[in-house]
Amino acid sequence: MKIADYDQALFHTHRSDWDSLLVLMVRTKDHFLSKKIEHFLHAYRFEHDYQIIQSQLYALLRYLDHAAEKTSDYLSELPS
Repeated sequence: MKIADYDQALFHTHRSDWDSLLVLMVRTKDHFLSKKIEHFLHAYRFEHDYQIIQSQLYALLRYLDHAAEKTSDYLSELPS
């Protein structure tokens, strides 16, 4: 897991840079992050109901927050 993947995902989501988010989805080693990005991009492209798009976006953002927090906790526990 790389915390940089979570930062990049947040950055690309904030900027609505879907092409870069798609590239990150393919390159990341975090399977859950890849699936969250996939579900959001699919909803964004094909859904007509804004609530579904919004719920997928919030699911992605919640996962990014959770994963970044857990990764930083893990890294802080490693011996120097």
